[in-house]
Amino acid sequence: MGSKDKDHEEIELNGKRTKHNENFKGPIENRSCTDIICCLLFLVFILGLIAVSILGFVWGNPNRLLHPTDSSGLICGYDEEVKERPFLVYFDISKCAQVGPAAVALGCPTPQVCRKSCTSEYYVYLESVAKAGSLNSADREKMVCKDSINITETTSAKEIQKYVSDNDCAAYYLETTDIVGRCIPSIFKTILETATDAIKYTAVNNDGSNTTYNLTNTDNTLITGSVISKGSSFLALFYSASQEAEMIFKDVISAWHLIIIFLVIAMVACFIWIVIMRWITGFMVWFSIFAVLGVMGFGCYYSYSQYYDLKNSNSTSEFGIAQAFALNFSYYLTLKETWLAFGCTTATFLIIFLLILIFLCHRICIAIKLIEEGSKAIGNMIFTLFWPIIPFLMQIIMIAYMAVTAVFVASMGGREYYRNDTSSQIGSEALSSLPCNENDTTFGEFCGFVKYGGDQYIIPLEIFLLFMFFWLMNFIIALGQMTLAGAFASYYWAVNKPKDIPTMPVLSSFYRSIRYHLGSLAFGSLIIAIIKMIRVLLEYIDAKLKNSENPVSKFLIKCMKCCFWCLEKFIKFLNRNAYIMIAVYGRSFCPAAKDAFFLIFRNVVRAMVLDKVTDYVLFISKLVVTAGVGVGAYFWFQGKVDFFTDYLPKLNYYLVPVIVVIMGTYVIAATFFNVYTMAVDTLFLCFLEDLEVNNGKDKPYRMGKGLQKLLSKKNKKYEETEEENRA
Repeated sequence: MGSKDKDHEEIELNGKRTKHNENFKGPIENRSCTDIICCLLFLVFILGLIAVSILGFVWGNPNRLLHPTDSSGLICGYDEEVKERPFLVYFDISKCAQVGPAAVALGCPTPQVCRKSCTSEYYVYLESVAKAGSLNSADREKMVCKDSINITETTSAKEIQKYVSDNDCAAYYLETTDIVGRCIPSIFKTILETATDAIKYTAVNNDGSNTTYNLTNTDNTLITGSVISKGSSFLALFYSASQEAEMIFKDVISAWHLIIIFLVIAMVACFIWIVIMRWITGFMVWFSIFAVLGVMGFGCYYSYSQYYDLKNSNSTSEFGIAQAFALNFSYYLTLKETWLAFGCTTATFLIIFLLILIFLCHRICIAIKLIEEGSKAIGNMIFTLFWPIIPFLMQIIMIAYMAVTAVFVASMGGREYYRNDTSSQIGSEALSSLPCNENDTTFGEFCGFVKYGGDQYIIPLEIFLLFMFFWLMNFIIALGQMTLAGAFASYYWAVNKPKDIPTMPVLSSFYRSIRYHLGSLAFGSLIIAIIKMIRVLLEYIDAKLKNSENPVSKFLIKCMKCCFWCLEKFIKFLNRNAYIMIAVYGRSFCPAAKDAFFLIFRNVVRAMVLDKVTDYVLFISKLVVTAGVGVGAYFWFQGKVDFFTDYLPKLNYYLVPVIVVIMGTYVIAATFFNVYTMAVDTLFLCFLEDLEVNNGKDKPYRMGKGLQKLLSKKNKKYEETEEENRA
């Protein structure tokens, strides 16, 4: 009685095990909808997202963010009144510098007008008056005023003076240059170009090669002066980098067809590598293990040899004690204590590694067999390799949709006006505390348009969009994982492989996921979205505390960020295994997550070994495929293959397409091998369920013969039947 109670208590502690079902042949077809409440909540939030999108598309106008806006709130080059005037001229651009970064949010506290072109000369109102005593017709035409002001020949000097005093006309302006529709003083561009030329000058030699010279004076120092300052040097570097970026972009455009060819080759290489992994996985793992053992053994032997040689020679180092304090590494290599430390360290790691290998050898063999079985499963269901394309396209569409919606929502709101009295203190706090409106008595004098507002509801809407972005992106990832899990589970539980595998396992699994488990997918992705929002909040708080002098608050925020990062990783791991159980048995999210957790908990050592061995094998696989395609691209674009030199485009940097190919190959390899990871995880959970549910007698195992042989398991009933049929 005590033994039964103990067994019952252990099962309750480690979770309830699945009971044998003789009719079970894979993912069950007769299932019902799961987590309906969460599904309804998800649909409500989707409707909310659609409503926010409609509001943004109706009331928003991205041109407000793309084009400059004058003091009346008219969008230069867009609104009908200023459609032919796309450039924005500032009356006193120095006011923008006084406000600082707040000018981005609150606008520049100086009148601004739309014009057909930027100002092309230097002009000062008082200087023109001082020269002639009054404004002549030419000076009157040069004046920049608001649209409501019209300077004519009949306008008196007193009226003009009042316009200038009231900021209706500019008191002065400089020669300006168009930068994204804003007229910026040309001096900045002049400094930029001058500094760029001063920093670097490239000459063409007689032999056709290029030589880069730094313009220096007689003391070999960089030219400095009133024109070139430290800030200008940084601007010049930025300008030079933009030119380099343009050349890189041209190289990518010139070689795009060859890049696509290499990426297709990468896809083929990934497919071939996955197919042959069923034969080379064991060799890769065991060769690496014995190579590590060999290196450790040699390191231990060499360290002790050096130690005994130095000990028997009784020689002292020619370096003094000062060498030790100088951190001279070669000095330490002459000490026998150093080699003794090396020998003890390598010997300790060698012993630990050998003990781990001895005790985990059987589990490593199981992991290898499961990885090989995953390769067979993918080989029998080729479409699983191309399935990730569908979630990838869904994610691209979602990113584009959310980005467009966020831009439209950010451009909602009406015009906001603030006082910009030049006699008051200029600053973000002063501006934000002095709002006004079009009906204000000082409108046009001290009250002017600053920006399109609506922060009181735009910010919450943008936060909602960010939350929905996290939720939907993780929902798409979850859908892809559950679809693959159902397909690979149908392979494992098939009695006769590959004969009993369903005709379209991926499409069948996708249908079951959409038809019955939208709520479970929404539940799991909702948890991840909430954690991500908390992490974003912590990042925001951390940024606010960046200049804080409170070390305790900084430490707590860092700890919380670390904890929530770990929590997100754990929840993602738990979700992936929960989706596998849902795909197989059709359970709700919470029971499936609990069953998956306890199933892994009861086999934690096997799970750990499989995870590490799989990570290692896939890391080597990604490295081999990426390196192979990258080396081929390097020799191709460098012109080392004489036969293909006629097909090479003209490039500024031949390494540009090589780097693009390497990056693209790694992304493709990661996509392909993520499918492989899902295959191994699904087969592993099915394997653990198989061991717990079946016994090989009246309950036959569904694992492959390789795993049966490794675990000394047999399906006696089926073997007897096969022997009778043979007889």
